[in-house]
Amino acid sequence: MFRILFICSIGFILTSCNAQKSTSDVSQMKTIESTISAAKIDTALARIPVGEITKIEKSESEWKSLLTDQEYYVIREKGTERAFTGDLLKNKQSGTYICAACQLPLFESDTKFKSGTGWPSFYGPLVDKVIIEDADYAYGMKRVEVLCARCDGHLGHVFEDGPKPTGLRYCINAVSLDFMPAKVDKP
Repeated sequence: MFRILFICSIGFILTSCNAQKSTSDVSQMKTIESTISAAKIDTALARIPVGEITKIEKSESEWKSLLTDQEYYVIREKGTERAFTGDLLKNKQSGTYICAACQLPLFESDTKFKSGTGWPSFYGPLVDKVIIEDADYAYGMKRVEVLCARCDGHLGHVFEDGPKPTGLRYCINAVSLDFMPAKVDKP
């Protein structure tokens, strides 16, 4: 009960700081996984827009000028990086994984786990609304593609073979992500 009140209080504070955001927006937010501590909930909510996520639309030539060739191939052309080659696969720092194309916070380091698949894996997004899921029938099978909700960039796929508490494995291309280390308060 305290956690729910805490989340609602943070939501109220965030919405009252911005006159364009209504209190009804707070009720639309999904509850963050219970494994994230109250302090991290506060931090996560501060980085996620309370209302709807504003789409970023760019021409393909604009995306090409902003992304590396590998990022463009994976994020815009729905490619896949080779397994075990991503720079964030073995990252164990505390922080937030963000979209490499638009910088939207996507996953908290606490939800990352070693899946052995060769790509960074997470059991849940920061909040559900930062991810869009879409059916993918490539390669003669049905999979669930994961896209960034802000820029529609391809991130990877989600599978139902992950650990508790969700049972999901968000298998994400490292090239689709940037990492923002947690801020450490100095005494």
